[in-house]
Amino acid sequence: CQPVPKPESKVEVCDLNPCPPRWKVAPAGPCSSSCGLGLAVQLVTCVQILHGKEVLQEEHLCPVAEKPLTSVPCVIRTCSYEWNFSDWSECSTSCGNGIQTRQDFCLSSLTHKPVNPLFCRRFPKALVVRGCSAGPCPEQEGTLSPGARLQPLTSATHLATTAAATEHRHKDLDVPLSAGPREQTKPGGGEEDTAKRCFLRICGNLFLNATGIINMTGVESRDCTVAIGRPLREEISVIILESSLNCSAGEVLLFSGRMMWRTGCRKLPLSLINSRTNTLIVKQRVVLPGNGVILQYNSRTATKKYYQDCDQQLFGPQGEIVNPVQSPDQRQEVMCRTFITVAPRQRISIRALITDLGPEGSYTHFNYILIRDVSTMKTVVFHGKQQFLWQSTGSQAEIEFHE
Repeated sequence: CQPVPKPESKVEVCDLNPCPPRWKVAPAGPCSSSCGLGLAVQLVTCVQILHGKEVLQEEHLCPVAEKPLTSVPCVIRTCSYEWNFSDWSECSTSCGNGIQTRQDFCLSSLTHKPVNPLFCRRFPKALVVRGCSAGPCPEQEGTLSPGARLQPLTSATHLATTAAATEHRHKDLDVPLSAGPREQTKPGGGEEDTAKRCFLRICGNLFLNATGIINMTGVESRDCTVAIGRPLREEISVIILESSLNCSAGEVLLFSGRMMWRTGCRKLPLSLINSRTNTLIVKQRVVLPGNGVILQYNSRTATKKYYQDCDQQLFGPQGEIVNPVQSPDQRQEVMCRTFITVAPRQRISIRALITDLGPEGSYTHFNYILIRDVSTMKTVVFHGKQQFLWQSTGSQAEIEFHE
């Protein structure tokens, strides 16, 4: 460019608007598993550059849809051992609902041969018992969709339950986290106002009374979910008093629990559902306004013991969890569990304030905390002195305290 005249250097001052807030991701923390797939927590904050400095902002100022995940998968190394399972057994019943079981064994990833189960004790183990359906029993064929076996009641039973129904009003319960449900009424302007409030807020509620009526007709939302909870030693039975569901339009009623899953639409009135455990979730899907069901639920002592003596049942919305204490003779055989159930409209957060699972060499092999998200059945394992924050996708969670 030497032959060409060089223009004078010129600098212009510009004042651009500040860049919009953006998400900032800190390096991920330690992996939750010492081998195999785990989760690492990373801190995600909303920041903005102002006058050359990074300033922390409220999260709602950053684009919600672009927020990075707070937990990311991680693998430190391949596990040397892993749980393996046999095929599921046949259903325990020839018709209706039963259970299937399968055997678990610890497998070496190097030799692909079974080894002592002690080598797999630090790994989460999948379910070895599940519900199954062998189809409707002969006297009930054509009445329900697969997986639903509803026991019809006699007209005498219906008269008794209908008479009892007029004496009960369900309560909208919101109780502290505790080892057992407590009934709580809200101050208000009389019985009529209370009933009206309960009706308008029926969907998404958790009912902890020993008995009550749930009217799910005429609710505004297409999907309406309620939950019923009782102490561990009890189970729940539900009678469908009335139903105006339109089956041809795709309207349906779903019952789910830890050991059962049933769905149905046709011939629901005067039918009986047994939860087999202390919690039950009822989901109603309607298409036409005004349709729905009216349920009456009762609790009773469970016919079979489905829990360990050191297990606990907790209900929301908040509280403190201390790992259960086992007796010396249980230490090698039993793992203690804590079941958490909150209202279907709520979610669960578990924050570890203090964790001490023993010396480094011990907790790696034997001691850990396992948390299961019941709605997805996904599990996360935490070791050692790791402090953590875990959040559910549904309204139920299970915690297992190993060793």
